[in-house]
Amino acid sequence: MGPVIEMAPRFAAKAIPALYLAGTMLDTVTEAPSGAQGIGASAAAYRLATRHSARVRFLKVALPVAALVIGAVFAVVSIVRTYVPSNLQVESATIEDGKIVMRNPAISGRNKDGVSYSMKAERALQDMKQPDVLTLENIKAKVPVNENTIAEVAATTGVYDRGKNLLDMIAPFTISLSTGLEAAFRSAHLDIDGGNMSTQEPVSIRSREASIVAQSLRMTDKGRIVVFEGKVVVDVDPAAIRNREK
Repeated sequence: MGPVIEMAPRFAAKAIPALYLAGTMLDTVTEAPSGAQGIGASAAAYRLATRHSARVRFLKVALPVAALVIGAVFAVVSIVRTYVPSNLQVESATIEDGKIVMRNPAISGRNKDGVSYSMKAERALQDMKQPDVLTLENIKAKVPVNENTIAEVAATTGVYDRGKNLLDMIAPFTISLSTGLEAAFRSAHLDIDGGNMSTQEPVSIRSREASIVAQSLRMTDKGRIVVFEGKVVVDVDPAAIRNREK
């Protein structure tokens, strides 16, 4: 399903309380009544249609920006869920302060389409009293989002709870796509089974064509609903809108 966005149809940056992406991309404009009574209603319907048309042109550029980031998040989560920690290759392992400390843990391989993926970290720490909880430090990952797009992830610290299937990014991390899109987060909480992701700290998503900046983000239903909140600023290059209309 394509998302819908409720905001003023402005193409330059504008701060709004929230940006809600969900459901179907297009709404409808009802036919205005005929006759003298319908003159004012017809004008109102025309203004609504004009705003709707502008909004649709805006969405054709802004929505793919958010969609690609969502795809990248789930690509990384899929690798973590499938291969961590059972398939980690480590350079060495020691026991320190009741924790198994694995140095230079790494995962690499190819997906079903034959595209390479990899993830490595400086250290992986596994508490002997909580073996399902694994902390990864200074993470770098490269995963395919689709057949044409590769995502590179750089993160300071991630904590994966295999028992609860939760992933907490407790320090800043970035997602950079081969398309030129970049997303920066200060932290994030992911409920992998529920398909939910949230952060109460600022997030920034930027591409050559558009950008979205917000103070928090909520993603539910495996990315089908995404809400940016808190002084949301959306900026779309007018040239990108013209190019999409050609």
